[in-house]
Amino acid sequence: MANMLSHNKNIKPAKKTTEEHAEDALYREITEEVHAEKIYNFVKKYMRVLIAGAILVVIIVISFQLYRNYRINSANAQAKMFESAIAKRANGNMAAADEEFARAAAKISGGMGDLALWESAIMDLRAGKGIAKLEKLAKDGSTRDFRDLALIRLSSIRGDSMSAKEFEDLLSPVLTEKSPFYYTGMLLVSQKYISAEDKDNANKWLDKIISDKQAPAVISAIAESLR
Repeated sequence: MANMLSHNKNIKPAKKTTEEHAEDALYREITEEVHAEKIYNFVKKYMRVLIAGAILVVIIVISFQLYRNYRINSANAQAKMFESAIAKRANGNMAAADEEFARAAAKISGGMGDLALWESAIMDLRAGKGIAKLEKLAKDGSTRDFRDLALIRLSSIRGDSMSAKEFEDLLSPVLTEKSPFYYTGMLLVSQKYISAEDKDNANKWLDKIISDKQAPAVISAIAESLR
């Protein structure tokens, strides 16, 4: 058996004749023509779809490039507005800085817009211009952090003229675990009830802080001292 296999390995394949080579060439030529005809018919049939698809790809690429450039230019413009406002404030030109922050707040959305409005609101407070911007931020701010921060600041301004219940109602958006000022809000409300000599309601909020293992240590310590 081994000898047969060895013998078969030594047998060289027969060479093709000229006629066989011609047949192979003819077969390849026919196959290529059929393939080319199929491609032509496919392109002819779906020409409009292919063109529309190509145009769509070009539009998507151009749109992406334009959007990316817009984002870059927009970010640069925002940074320049902030730099201008900060520089004016550093030079003591408070009125111009306030205007620049207000302009940035009107043109920029999201957290950056809220930051600009916060800066402008604080400058208004220091200049005795009122709390309109702070109220706007508390009501219409894009981010919860700045809305709640504005409420905390408003509570310190309005607190003395409010009843304890009105004070609690003002800070109600802050008195949820979703707020970044949750524990601060509860502590402020409890202190307001203490000042109103309403011990029961004060202790309700103090106990809530003390029993919460997630409460910051400093705030828990203050709550325990007030309890």
